[in-house]
Amino acid sequence: MGGWFRSWIRSNATENEAPPAMPDPAPQDAWSQTGRTLRLVAIIVTAVVLLGGAADWYVTSHRTYDWAVVVVAGDWHAHNGGPTQGFDNARRDISADLRKIGFNDTYMMQFTTRPDLPDKTHPLPATARGIADELSLLTSETHEGCIVYFSSHGAPQGVVLGNSLLSPYALENMLDDTCGNRPTVVVVSACFSGVFVPVLEGDNRMIMTAARPDRTSFGCGQDNRYPYYDDCVVHTIPKVHSFPELADKVKDCVSRKEAETGASPPSDPQVFIGSRVADNLPTW
Repeated sequence: MGGWFRSWIRSNATENEAPPAMPDPAPQDAWSQTGRTLRLVAIIVTAVVLLGGAADWYVTSHRTYDWAVVVVAGDWHAHNGGPTQGFDNARRDISADLRKIGFNDTYMMQFTTRPDLPDKTHPLPATARGIADELSLLTSETHEGCIVYFSSHGAPQGVVLGNSLLSPYALENMLDDTCGNRPTVVVVSACFSGVFVPVLEGDNRMIMTAARPDRTSFGCGQDNRYPYYDDCVVHTIPKVHSFPELADKVKDCVSRKEAETGASPPSDPQVFIGSRVADNLPTW
């Protein structure tokens, strides 16, 4: 018996008080008893049909993916040096979107450069060693694939991670040591993030970056809720059904936002899809 039911009983009856006697039922003729029986049968049949349909919808629309997921906010400074919540907003809301489309929260970890601030998602400190250790633990507990997402500033040498840079080669070593040959989706939302593509590309990987190697991305100001690329990811995930479709739609979205705001030259987001990964990517 559930605890809530026991509490309800206790609140509706004292310990020593006998329940009041129920009045005798009114006499019923055969026709009225038959009508009640038919109505009861109809109610039961309807409930079975509705619950069965709901169960089928849940199974087909809410598969849970056994993937290790890491989402990182690598900085808390705007492009002018002032504070911004943009990267952490992206971290939090992209993680929420991934949960909604079926990625198991048990195997999802978030990282931030401001772990001292109140945050109900309880992100860990964003350090290369900490991310590598957590990704190693997550991959030991899962069996399908990996998602690694960075939202931060960037440079031609790599992505900003706190007071340091995570280079493409350092990330390549991290992925080799943890995700190995599993299907792996890597997203780097940062300026110059296209530098990661030639180093990380592999048959088992899909790579999405916010800019080509020699271009900046946009939307990292103090007043931006998200960087442009992350904004497009957040608002596109619910409208698509796969990562390749997401990549195409996000590129279109970024182009529109840059044209609308006069951001130039275009960031030109990059996409790489390995020959063996396409058939092993989740759909939702």
